[in-house]
Amino acid sequence: MMIDTHAHLDVEDFHADLPEVMARAREAGVEKVFVPAVDLPSVEALLAVCEAYPGYAYPMIGLQPEEVRADFREVLAAMKARLMGPEGRRFIAVGECGLDFYWSREFEQEQLEAFEEQVKWSVETRLPLMIHCRKAQNELLHILRKYADDLPGGVFHCFTGNRQEALEFLRLPRFVLGIGGVSTFKSSHLREDLPAVVPLSRIVLETDSPYMAPVPHRGKRNESSFIVEVARTLAAAYGMSEAEVARITNENAARIFPKVKEF
Repeated sequence: MMIDTHAHLDVEDFHADLPEVMARAREAGVEKVFVPAVDLPSVEALLAVCEAYPGYAYPMIGLQPEEVRADFREVLAAMKARLMGPEGRRFIAVGECGLDFYWSREFEQEQLEAFEEQVKWSVETRLPLMIHCRKAQNELLHILRKYADDLPGGVFHCFTGNRQEALEFLRLPRFVLGIGGVSTFKSSHLREDLPAVVPLSRIVLETDSPYMAPVPHRGKRNESSFIVEVARTLAAAYGMSEAEVARITNENAARIFPKVKEF
């Protein structure tokens, strides 16, 4: 049994056949799926998905950096009201949040402020962070280090970096790397770099569905059942069985997301 720690099951790509997608995930051995928010409308949508699959799909709340605009303070205020209100007990993490300067730095200052605000939520609520980072590692770590002693932990989602970048992230002792379909790509160096510097105790599995489907499904819509390909790839890279990869990464997910045990 495996846990998909990051799947956007609320998006339009799944509107027509979500029951079938979930059935395939269960059949493949996926026992839980964690669903991140990206903006304010997505919160309502993902809560509806999680209500439809209680004890299986679990919600997060946060503002994804690519969605940060001039109105980010109003958006964050509305999100925080939900997080701190009666329904806040339902959320298992703050995210998807972070920094992304890959395409543009137009909203750089807004992203920095928005991310730091959500880091403060994590400290206040003791909920882990689900972090998106692209072309912004130095800036992101600068913020996280300010709160390192007080943060409960979290996931550096969709890690695709090199050995040095992995080591920099993992200097934050309560954080892990989220590994998904990119690890299966022919061009990926993760199969060599991860075993060299990252113990499996610092990794969780994810799909980032519907994006970045693993080989042999590359180019198709990704879904949680495809996580078996990620587990298979890591098992080969680390020289262990797929069952061991599933067990260890599940233990890691349980450690990072302790609130899931309450449901």
